[in-house]
Amino acid sequence: MLVVSAILGVVVSGLAIPFAGLVGVAAKSSADGLEELPETFDTGSLAQKTTILDVDGNPIASVFDENRVNVSLTQISRTMTKALVSIEDYRFYEHGALDVKGTMRAFFTNAASGDVVQGGSTITQQLVKQTLLNQAATEEEQQAATDDTYARKLRELRYAIALEKQYSKDWILERYLNTVFFGDGAYGIQAAAKHYYDVNAKKLNLNQAATLAGLVQNPSAFNPTIYPERAIERRDIVLDRMAELGAVPQARADKVKKRGLQLDVQPLNNGCVSSVAPFFCSYVIEYLKRDPALGKNKAEREDLIRTGGLTIKTSIDTRFQAAADASVADHVFATDNAIGALAMVEPGTGEIRALAQSRPMGRDKQAGETFLNYTVPRKYGKANGFQAGSTFKAFVLAAAIKQGMPLSKTYNSPPQIEIPMREFNTCDGPYQSTDVWDPKNSTSSGTFNFYQGTQLSVNTFFAQLERDTGLCAPFKLAKSMGVQVTHTKKQDDMVPSFTLGVADVSPLEMAGAYATFASRGIYCDPRPVLSIEDANGNVLKTYEKSCQRVMPASVADAVSDVLRGVQEPGGFGYNAGISLNDRDDAGKTGTTSGQFAVWFCGYTPEVATASMIAGANQDGTWRTLAGQSLGGSTIYSAAGSTTAGPMWGDAMKAVAQYVPATQFVAPDARTVNGVPTTVPFVNGQSVDSARAELEDAGFSVALGGYRASGYASGTVAYTSPSGTASSGSTITIYQSTGTPPRSNNNNRGNNGRGRGNR
Repeated sequence: MLVVSAILGVVVSGLAIPFAGLVGVAAKSSADGLEELPETFDTGSLAQKTTILDVDGNPIASVFDENRVNVSLTQISRTMTKALVSIEDYRFYEHGALDVKGTMRAFFTNAASGDVVQGGSTITQQLVKQTLLNQAATEEEQQAATDDTYARKLRELRYAIALEKQYSKDWILERYLNTVFFGDGAYGIQAAAKHYYDVNAKKLNLNQAATLAGLVQNPSAFNPTIYPERAIERRDIVLDRMAELGAVPQARADKVKKRGLQLDVQPLNNGCVSSVAPFFCSYVIEYLKRDPALGKNKAEREDLIRTGGLTIKTSIDTRFQAAADASVADHVFATDNAIGALAMVEPGTGEIRALAQSRPMGRDKQAGETFLNYTVPRKYGKANGFQAGSTFKAFVLAAAIKQGMPLSKTYNSPPQIEIPMREFNTCDGPYQSTDVWDPKNSTSSGTFNFYQGTQLSVNTFFAQLERDTGLCAPFKLAKSMGVQVTHTKKQDDMVPSFTLGVADVSPLEMAGAYATFASRGIYCDPRPVLSIEDANGNVLKTYEKSCQRVMPASVADAVSDVLRGVQEPGGFGYNAGISLNDRDDAGKTGTTSGQFAVWFCGYTPEVATASMIAGANQDGTWRTLAGQSLGGSTIYSAAGSTTAGPMWGDAMKAVAQYVPATQFVAPDARTVNGVPTTVPFVNGQSVDSARAELEDAGFSVALGGYRASGYASGTVAYTSPSGTASSGSTITIYQSTGTPPRSNNNNRGNNGRGRGNR
């Protein structure tokens, strides 16, 4: 140590500082300074690039602070190691931490010139400097790592000695090749090889190796993408040095010098903007930043993602993504005063196959670009969501079936209906309001069963159905299906208009919810990530599907049977030409009041997709879709079937080729028709008494007018049907005029009973 210190006391100053009388540094003080430094050096881990893969293992994005992929020395071309050692430290395998011979030569050269014209640092010392610079967390630490001072040189040497004691020469060379900056955003030899030549470090030839080795001295000055002439000149210096040292024959070096650089530069894409699925990519990152398994807090998790060299395998299928992107782009342009968004989910697994939106990722607002992710819930994309319109009727439908109501149950559904809000029961009792809800139909009116009322999306039908189910059941069911409805003091979505979709939701939530029907009552949390591996290929975490049954299979089968009517003759989806005619499909339209947003949520047994288009100015304020230009055409009246539906249909038809055509399971007859039940005999009773008795028996009641009867006027003359009827069906009460029917010789027996129909 004293010998080395003595040399340094005289020599080191001349390496970093112009020769100006610094040779008088005392050897003893040098030794004391070295002894105060630690005897070990923690190199830590190198920041590496994280790669995001699709479901088939193909890269879709890279995320990094430093574009680096660590490789072992055996994965680096032998020619590359020869080139680097030749130009940077040709005696690397012969000396220790300090190359005394090289240091003395550099000292006298610099002393003679009065300036620094030659360096004497070994590869080990350079590695120490690069490591200290990488570990610097503040500007002060960065300055200390690069200062041309005697103290820094001493510190580097002490750490270099520690490294030489701790590790082999091969380890140090490998670490150096993975650490050093090669310019143009490439850190480490593997990233440089891929960036400049699109080859792995193992395949670097002499021309490529010499070019990259020459960059180490000054990556900016010799950047071959900016200064090709300088890069060639520097490459030739490396080739001549290799020939001089016998690393390659001179003739081979001269042959390579006649060539150009032969670059094959690959773009350096960092982050999600350049991904084939930018908003899915950003969702993956936000999703992982909320995973406690990846760190104590969001900052720590983000650091792991950006520097940990992870391999993240996701659920996205780029074929589905391409179909979704094409459909959205065709129906809503980026600069339209509207937003189109679409999400695809696999039933039974929750795996997200595609997320697409009309506004691209970026900062150019004039081009319609944004960083808001409209396809996912607010906590992942910072967008508030959109009212979903009548797509929420499916939750009321499912709740009613779950409560035992048969699909044959009917309601008289007039053009407008008035229902006191207190008749709607919440989870805490009657809805607390003295107001009257008076929804109107925008489609048809009449008496409908579940099939007809849903196919025609009759508002007054579902208002009455929701009154009978109560608000609590469909609200809780929607929540269990992943829809983030709220019931708090600040925001309450448990309101009578719930069935008309007043809650703000995202396409991903609705795709996941409708996938529950496709998977026969099993809801699976939307899952963007399948597994994560660390930089060494070890599995860090697997993300298994998280599913739970939220309704009986028979209920889900019945819902699918009803919703498929939307895609069959007479249904809005069928009329809009979006049915998948060669396979079973089902869906539901949704149009909000004022046509601010339109939806189509539909599915096959294999894929569930939610399609949404909402009116929005470029400044973020909402506007009606009516009269807007969408995809090059003016929309005078927007609807779920004719506006959002075609975007759904084009995407689903494109992906149909990738999945088998299976069928829905038909619902059982009891669910469709109800259980045969005795109709109470109520003839002669008051209407109110008869209604109460019939409803207690599980029937709905309707009034059918007056009929001649011997019973007192205004009482029940008879019911239809009588005897037996399906549970939950509608029984019509006919009231008596108080006048018996006229005698008829051809019907004396019946007239004599005077009781009417039972």
